[in-house]
Amino acid sequence: MTATKSNRRAKKRGQPRKRVVPIWRGRAAAVVLGLIVLGAAAGGARYLWQSGWLGGQAAELRRQVIALTGELGFRVDEIIVTGRRETSQADLLRAVRLARGAPILAFDLDRALKRLERLPWVRRAVVERMLPDTVILSIEERRPLALWQDKGRFRLIDRDGEVIGGQALERFSGLPVVVGPDAPALAMEFLAMLQSQPKLMSRVEAAVRVGKRRWNVRLKGGIDVRLPAAGARKAWARLAEYERKHKILERNVRVLDLRLPGRLIVREEPGRKKPEKKPDRET
Repeated sequence: MTATKSNRRAKKRGQPRKRVVPIWRGRAAAVVLGLIVLGAAAGGARYLWQSGWLGGQAAELRRQVIALTGELGFRVDEIIVTGRRETSQADLLRAVRLARGAPILAFDLDRALKRLERLPWVRRAVVERMLPDTVILSIEERRPLALWQDKGRFRLIDRDGEVIGGQALERFSGLPVVVGPDAPALAMEFLAMLQSQPKLMSRVEAAVRVGKRRWNVRLKGGIDVRLPAAGARKAWARLAEYERKHKILERNVRVLDLRLPGRLIVREEPGRKKPEKKPDRET
């Protein structure tokens, strides 16, 4: 028994001992060391970026790539414009800042779009690049609606009530005039209501907002039509009916007051001559 124990002890003494791995070479240490290296790399990259070195290198690389694509044929050869009527070609080209032969990939679509939409006549636009050599400009222009008289000044407004700036107004003198601080925002709807009676609309010269509640309409010949705050469409239709039946606009009238439901109050102008009818031409 004793001999057997002794032999076992001898065998254990003869076996090699397990190798002890230092703590700095363990798996956890490797992970920590890796994180330290990554952190240092990230910090270095951040320093290089903040210092402008990486940014400069990226910009230079981009410039070289764009120049290479230009040499391969990716250059502006054609500019297609749709929807342009009032916007001049010169203003358009100045806004997009694009010339034939320029590298097409260097063209900044977003900036060009912002510059286009700042032009007076441009309501909205779409700028597209069709590789390898075409740029497409799709424009929706503003549609003039009326002249807005504000504090003695006249301005051209579109159907959204927005001012179309920088325009010579002589060629728009045939448009109706709207007056009042809130008139532009309401003009489209109100003028559409007036257009529901085309014969009356052909006589309209101006529409004036009164107290931000209702409208007065000035007709050719200096006749003022006072419409109610509520039911203006019915009152306007009633006036059209009176005109068809009684030719009331040919009388010596100054004011037609339609503010009371179902009634028309007529005020004549003292001393005003009745419009003369032109004699028929002899045939």
